[in-house]
Amino acid sequence: MPTGAVTIRDIRIGGGAPLALIAGPCVIESLSHCLLMARGIRDVCRLLGMPFVFKASYDKANRSSGESFRGPGLEEGLRILEQVRSEVGVPVLSDIHSPEHAAPAGLVLDVVQIPAFLCRQTDLLVAAARTGRPVNIKKGQFMAPEQMELAAEKVRRAGNPNVLLTERGTFFGYGRLVNDLTAIPILRRYAPVVFDATHSCQLPGGEQTRSGGLREMVPVLARAACAVGIDALFLEVHDRPDQAKSDPATVWPLDRLRGLLQTCLEVHRTVSARPPS
Repeated sequence: MPTGAVTIRDIRIGGGAPLALIAGPCVIESLSHCLLMARGIRDVCRLLGMPFVFKASYDKANRSSGESFRGPGLEEGLRILEQVRSEVGVPVLSDIHSPEHAAPAGLVLDVVQIPAFLCRQTDLLVAAARTGRPVNIKKGQFMAPEQMELAAEKVRRAGNPNVLLTERGTFFGYGRLVNDLTAIPILRRYAPVVFDATHSCQLPGGEQTRSGGLREMVPVLARAACAVGIDALFLEVHDRPDQAKSDPATVWPLDRLRGLLQTCLEVHRTVSARPPS
């Protein structure tokens, strides 16, 4: 059975609440671009009556190549996210990569995210928990869903009950991520579940300086996850996907967002209306 809801400002995720969206560009490219994207996604979500949390990374510290664009860094990135939060009026989420980033990030962010590769790092999880903000833990590509209970418990034992778990695919040895959708109901035993449809379509290491991907499969996986039962959908969105400075092969086009979300909401509502089998 799904666990109770996590509250992010005036948004509830889980516990039978409506499907929410966590979305934004993969990385902060500029203040003006973040404001453009946050307003564009917000307006689509308002039309659809869908709760929205803005996401953008201030530092892509886990890129394969040192030549990859990393973003503006902690100080400038948080300044930009704080401005998005105040000007656009939406909650903001970003990921931290080291425990010392947790405290300053927690002063600005509404949700602190733990990257998939770092989901077992106890010091990082505890530092995120101590911010008092909800913590979204992305499931490592090397983790079985049952193992994520331990990651969630690290946050809760540090005094923070507000945990989300994100499914984003599993490495399966032939150059792509594979999604085992049976992981979703297992993860929901431990916390509300977010499904990351864009990262799930990556082809890791497809290029020397950035991941390849299969953008056309984003709707396939998003619909499938909604049919299984999720609490929030995670999408990286860009107004000019092919020019995106991070993950251009998988970010979803802003001008196609409304259609994708409409379909996902229809699937989610249909499944939610059915009695448990």
